[in-house]
Amino acid sequence: MSNPSSIRKGQAPGQIDRATFHERFTRRFYDPAFAPEQEAIARLEEIAWQAFQDGRKAPITRPAGEGFRHPEYEASVEWLDTRDKLQKAERRWRDAATRPRVLLINASSRNDGTCPGEMAKTWRLTQLAREVIEAEGMEADVLDLSLVTSEYGRTIHPCKGCVGTAMPLCHWPCSCYPNHSLDQADDWMNEIYERWTLAHGVMILTPTYWYQSPSPLKLMIDRMVCADGGNPDVTSTHGKKPEEAKAIEQAGWDFPKHLAGRAYGVVVHGDVAGIEVHRRNLTDWLDWMGLVDAGTMAKLDRYIGYYEPYWNSHDTLDKDEAMQEEVRNAARAVANAVTGLRNGQLQPPDASLRPPRPK
Repeated sequence: MSNPSSIRKGQAPGQIDRATFHERFTRRFYDPAFAPEQEAIARLEEIAWQAFQDGRKAPITRPAGEGFRHPEYEASVEWLDTRDKLQKAERRWRDAATRPRVLLINASSRNDGTCPGEMAKTWRLTQLAREVIEAEGMEADVLDLSLVTSEYGRTIHPCKGCVGTAMPLCHWPCSCYPNHSLDQADDWMNEIYERWTLAHGVMILTPTYWYQSPSPLKLMIDRMVCADGGNPDVTSTHGKKPEEAKAIEQAGWDFPKHLAGRAYGVVVHGDVAGIEVHRRNLTDWLDWMGLVDAGTMAKLDRYIGYYEPYWNSHDTLDKDEAMQEEVRNAARAVANAVTGLRNGQLQPPDASLRPPRPK
């Protein structure tokens, strides 16, 4: 049987050599416009090389302070700042005087500012939902995941799977990024965590890509794992010490659900196949996270132009007024659920039950 000190090693390759680092670093300066600045670029490369060798993931730290298991631990200033924002967002979410807020997630990868040259149908459906939410007197926060493909510096880095080592190694918020030594500084998730925390309701609107979620949506979903059981104290594991995280989980971990109690709705569309499975995957995930479904009408899957051409699919959506109204109804259901949850009229039937196998 394993014990916390038995850490399995042997997969990771050694660090890349200097020549490989040079090749990868200079790729970003391929544009001939950078040619006059080669000496300056070489100086920056040397600084980056030293940071890489030294593993300076979090180059600016400070003692974590009160409220942590090890207040003297030098924690990343960026992580501490994000944690503070999430705590403030949680207080706002709980404040009865706060205007209700619904996070609308446009999960399509495409927009008219990049290669496709035309807006996504999902974006149009998102605007229908936004109009309903705002008409209900609520704040609509539109998170457009297509910006990952079209906006400079918008990146969602992949989950590293810390949970598979031990749940307490996965911190809330995620502490894997930014990683400055690996040039992974432009992580969008810190902002996204805050927007989820502020939301009283969440509505995901998404197309189906090869039976599954578009890449930006799946990246976000994987990085949300820290909201379901994540460790809010980075000092308890002294950063990423696997043996310490294993010992904590072995002693007993309560798997806190940091986003539980928010209402949700899902709108999935496609053109040929896969929408039902996709919708089920999303709703199962949201149920697992402790969010509250807003009813049958808030869980929608529909085809737009089943086995029809793509070139006129927007025209097909124009004609499908029934689907447009179904999307509006999904948004209305989410708004109703938000209101019910906030005034105490809506209570999940299993709210008082404790799962015998939390995870």
